[in-house]
Amino acid sequence: MERIVLAYSGGLDTSAAIPWLKEHLNAEVVTVTMDLGQERELEAVRDRALAIGAIRAHVLDVRELFVRDYVLPALKADALFDDRSPMTAALTRPLIAQKLVQIAEIEHAQAVAHGGGGSGRRAAFDALVRALNPKLQIIAPARDWGMTRAEVADYARGRGVTLPAGFDSPFRPELNLWGRSIECDTLDDEPPEEIYKLTKPAKECPDEPAYVEIQFDHGAPAAVNSVSMPVVELIAALNVIASTHGVGRIDVVEHRVGSTRLREIGEAPAAVLLHAAHRELRRITAPRELERFCSKVSEEYADIIYSGLWFSPLRRALNGFVESVQEKLSGTVRLKLFKGAYAIVARNASVVGVPVTIRASQAPRTKD
Repeated sequence: MERIVLAYSGGLDTSAAIPWLKEHLNAEVVTVTMDLGQERELEAVRDRALAIGAIRAHVLDVRELFVRDYVLPALKADALFDDRSPMTAALTRPLIAQKLVQIAEIEHAQAVAHGGGGSGRRAAFDALVRALNPKLQIIAPARDWGMTRAEVADYARGRGVTLPAGFDSPFRPELNLWGRSIECDTLDDEPPEEIYKLTKPAKECPDEPAYVEIQFDHGAPAAVNSVSMPVVELIAALNVIASTHGVGRIDVVEHRVGSTRLREIGEAPAAVLLHAAHRELRRITAPRELERFCSKVSEEYADIIYSGLWFSPLRRALNGFVESVQEKLSGTVRLKLFKGAYAIVARNASVVGVPVTIRASQAPRTKD
């Protein structure tokens, strides 16, 4: 009997995939669930996988690894999709692929499976797995079973699978500690306020602004308001501060394979502030010609993340350049937060050991 390792989120598609893989491929299914800061009880997700029919269910805490090996390199590169989105979901894919391949080796599995998303996301995930182990078979049940969303729900019900809340919503959220992305098909209407879970609407934000100072040490965030802390805790602290003031909303229209267009709405309070502060510090420390090239690298780096080329030689080469830029990127950036907008109001950079303070007012940035 074939053994397949499935990246398992506990959602409708991956839950329906367990009985589907068993029935259609006569497979033993081993699931892998990763703690990326989803704020869910993942032991319950593990129990759900076993109840549905997995022979084994792994739960891995990869939050520190996610920040160290994926979030920080992307932040240092100032990689933003469409110059706006920190790609909170796309950044998880190389880590999920990495762990999926590792567990497949441990389990002596011949194949791995994933829920995927749109065709572009499935292709990116497939590319990541192939880069790590080209011998593994890659299965995407949602690509192969040819069922509509309603038919998948009926299939799951018929096999005793309890359907997750919100499975039939047109909005498909994905949460991790770097932010929350919400994919939907509607392009023309204003998103309903109820889809936002992390950020307050401007009318409910405090009537007084907040100021936050972010300190960087060689390109890595090191302190908030003069309080040093590990990066995972720093992200959590900034999420609380920024979300209280409605900062961190993102709206991007994605152009996908086959001319299909999807809208991605996001909430990434900490990521929005960190990217803005890091890019500003880079702007005032890098010579003009280097800054121009850094902007090109940032765009290329974002495309690499989005396309599933994280493990490519190009990404490794660009990372070497990015790290060289960080050597002189230390200092602090002060931001003003007020009713969904932010403005950079002061910078203090250390250039070759000499502090350089620049103070200037900027028009507040609206929701990114």
